Amino acid sequence: MARISPVNLSTLTVPVREAFDEHQREYDQRITNTKATLAHSIPALLAYMQWYPLYEELEQLLGKQLARHYAYAVSSGSDCPVCSTFFRKMIIEAGEDPVVSGLSETDKQLLAFGSCISKRQGHIADHVYNPIASRYSKKDLVTIVAFTGQMIASNIFNNVVETDLDEDLVEYQPPVQSIWKHA
Repeated sequence: MARISPVNLSTLTVPVREAFDEHQREYDQRITNTKATLAHSIPALLAYMQWYPLYEELEQLLGKQLARHYAYAVSSGSDCPVCSTFFRKMIIEAGEDPVVSGLSETDKQLLAFGSCISKRQGHIADHVYNPIASRYSKKDLVTIVAFTGQMIASNIFNNVVETDLDEDLVEYQPPVQSIWKHA
């Protein structure tokens, strides 16, 4: 159960309703439990909604498929059930396998880069950073790293407040894997 419950969508204040309406007009996205929880603070909601323009930039840079997998890798690296499941759903609904078997080695390096940033709080080794830095311009690298930071911020928020998984995500949770090996 969430530590902070979402705002009640039927009794929104005018500023929250306006922020939600603008978000839905601009991005055609529904109000999730995360957004409804962030709505307790308009500045927090608006800050976190900057994720969307960065994600659009990431999609332009990497393409839709790789952008989805990248966000999934970052969210999985943060052990964020809400964000990981959200991107797992996007990947599956696009007809793809969440396991990155069909991606090139350079794409897999990029996913490892994002996951490593997430797992190591940004402290990554040169052998992880350098191949990515050699492939992308400074502008593109800034976009990738800034998106990664924004994604991690969303992961942290959801993990700390223990945001409830949205109902439409439940069926997309990854299967539980046993720690016990079967012979």
